Amino acid sequence: MRLLMACAAFPPNLPGGAQTSSFMLAKMLQGQGIDVTVVNVGEKAGLDEVEGIPVRRIASPNIYWDYLKRRPNWKKPVWHLLENGNPFALSAMRRQIAAVKPDMLMTVSIENINVASWAAAKLAGLPVAHTAFNSFLMCWNSVMQKNSENCTRQCGSCKASSLGKKFFTRYVDGVVGESQDVLNRHMAEGYFPNAVMKRIPAALSRLHATAPRRFPTDRPLRVGFLGLYSHFKGVAYLGDAARMMPADANVEFHIAGEGAERDNYGEEVRCRFPAERTKFYGWVKADEYLSQIDVLVYPSIGREAFGRASIEAFAHAIPVISTSIGGVAENIIDGVNGFHVPPADARSIQEAILRIAGSPSTYERLSSGALTAARGYLPATLGFEFQSFLETVAARHQQRALLARKVIAV
Repeated sequence: MRLLMACAAFPPNLPGGAQTSSFMLAKMLQGQGIDVTVVNVGEKAGLDEVEGIPVRRIASPNIYWDYLKRRPNWKKPVWHLLENGNPFALSAMRRQIAAVKPDMLMTVSIENINVASWAAAKLAGLPVAHTAFNSFLMCWNSVMQKNSENCTRQCGSCKASSLGKKFFTRYVDGVVGESQDVLNRHMAEGYFPNAVMKRIPAALSRLHATAPRRFPTDRPLRVGFLGLYSHFKGVAYLGDAARMMPADANVEFHIAGEGAERDNYGEEVRCRFPAERTKFYGWVKADEYLSQIDVLVYPSIGREAFGRASIEAFAHAIPVISTSIGGVAENIIDGVNGFHVPPADARSIQEAILRIAGSPSTYERLSSGALTAARGYLPATLGFEFQSFLETVAARHQQRALLARKVIAV
């Protein structure tokens, strides 16, 4: 199968878990014998190669592509309007399809690449698969939060501003969600009416630990956070938990990531942590950073679509403390490979950290559970599952096309 994989984020564009998951997915499918070509929006058009994967960079069909940077206020509504069906994206993707001649189009998230890409594939008679990394199709800010509160359903303003995005989902034949939660949210709002859906989590490249970790006895327990500093990610509540730590707690905090350029939230986050027991890293290589910490905290107050850093921690035999909502909660089995805590609850985060810090046997049991969990995310298992799903989507598309031709003939 020749697959054109259109990605909202792909290395080296845009830091964070989305580009890593896109890259891992491409490598995993390539390992299954699928001929993968990636198309990705960047600063300028050109041909590239990332570790053996051909990448076709295209200039943004929208008015900007890097949504982490500060933009003039007038540009934001224009960008969102065009994301509902961009004729420039339709033309750009038709050119890419003509050049690559794929057997299938698969979109990995959809920002900038645009929902019109699905229409371009349908015009070319191609089956379409989509991988959902977030709630962008249903919510203008992708996180389904309003006034810092989680939305249980799509609000009226998001319905109105997503009409085009919802319309174009009818052209998708199959949808993969990295969590069941993200699939359920789309189904509840009537998205992807003609698609078969399946949960397939993101993949790990390999295991970095060969055995469970031992509890550190010669230094403080290192508690980490890895990701974008944002209100959605809940990192401020980890900072509050750190400030609540008793003076004699043998715990320190290692915080990796940065805030978006478009706001000053990163500085606010830094002020929430106690300086005497906190180290800030900025953006890091995840594997190098994870090798230095003992526990990862994933304190998101919103419903994560997956939470890639949680399984990356498992690959290092690191237990994870996560909030109990969204996709990330599906990765953590409470008391087995980490702990669940309620969202926006600094006291519960503090108590979970102290529970681990005060019990070497608990830490080592959770570390063993984390390493066991990591094995379920390896390409040997997930690659075959994903390939089988794409073959199902292709066969389903072919059957529907044959049926349509019979109807026309009658």
